[in-house]
Amino acid sequence: MKKRLDLARVARHDRIRKRLSGTAQRPRLSVYRSLKNTYAQIIDDVSNRTLLSLSTQDKEMKKSYAYGGNVKAAGLLGEVLAKKAKENGISKVVFDRGGYLYHGRVRALAEGARKAGLEF
Repeated sequence: MKKRLDLARVARHDRIRKRLSGTAQRPRLSVYRSLKNTYAQIIDDVSNRTLLSLSTQDKEMKKSYAYGGNVKAAGLLGEVLAKKAKENGISKVVFDRGGYLYHGRVRALAEGARKAGLEF
């Protein structure tokens, strides 16, 4: 059974997703965080395709830090994600914080992506 706080987060995410959608020109950058890792996807909702996916569990990411569930790892994830998005021709996205507060790891990921050149 899901905990009450996670159900509240899912409800917030549903409210956000009513107004937020990714297109081919401006896909959606979706964030999910677990206790030990952070995950990010760039999604085109019109064609129902994930264009790019990256997490702190990936081999190239694990080389840079010891633990994936902290702000430092999330910031690095945002930078690497932005660089890969630029390589794939994606420069503008819509940020979907997944029902989480814009604080801590979510904020670090967003700022890292902006720092590396992704616009949102």
